Amino acid sequence: MASGLDFESLVSSYYRSLYQFAYSLSRSDADACDLTQQTFYVWAAKGHQLRDESKVKTWLFTTLYNEFLKTRRKHSRFPHFELSQVDQELPAVPQATVNQLDAGHLLEALATLPEPYHAPVALFYMEDSSYQEIAEILGVPIGTVKSRISRGIAQLQAALAKEPRYSMQFRREQHG
Repeated sequence: MASGLDFESLVSSYYRSLYQFAYSLSRSDADACDLTQQTFYVWAAKGHQLRDESKVKTWLFTTLYNEFLKTRRKHSRFPHFELSQVDQELPAVPQATVNQLDAGHLLEALATLPEPYHAPVALFYMEDSSYQEIAEILGVPIGTVKSRISRGIAQLQAALAKEPRYSMQFRREQHG
C-alpha cells in the first residue's frame, strides 16, 4: 500500500524532476511551482490509493501532467489579462453618474453578473479585499482577479447603462 511511503522522502526524491517537467510544460517558474505543489497536494489526498509503490514516479508525473492540462483548459475558458491590457475595453463612467447610483439597485445589478465576475467584484468593492486576498480566496492568479474585476465592472456598467433611470445620464455625460 502506498500509504507506507514517507511524504518528505517523496518530496525530496521527486520535487526537482517534477518541477523541471512542469517548467518544460508551462515555461513559467511560478506555474511550475504551482503545478509541482498541486501534484504533491493530490498525492497527500489520494496517494494512499496507489497499491504498487514501484509506480509512484509514474503516478506523480501523470498527475502533474493532468493538472497542467486542467489548468490549460481553465485558462482557455477564463483567460486572465493584466488590467492595463483591458482598460481600453472599459466604458468611461462619469463621477456624477456614480454618485447618483442607488446602493440597492447596484446590489441587484451585481447579483446578475456571471459567476466568474461576481465574486471578485463583490470582494473588491464590498469587502475592500486586496487583489492578493481575492486571489487566495478564489484560488486563482492575481492577473485573473484583475481581469475579472475589470470585465465584471464593464458588464456592471453596461447593465446599469441600459436602465432607463441611468441611461440618459450615461449618454449625456459621455457625449457632453
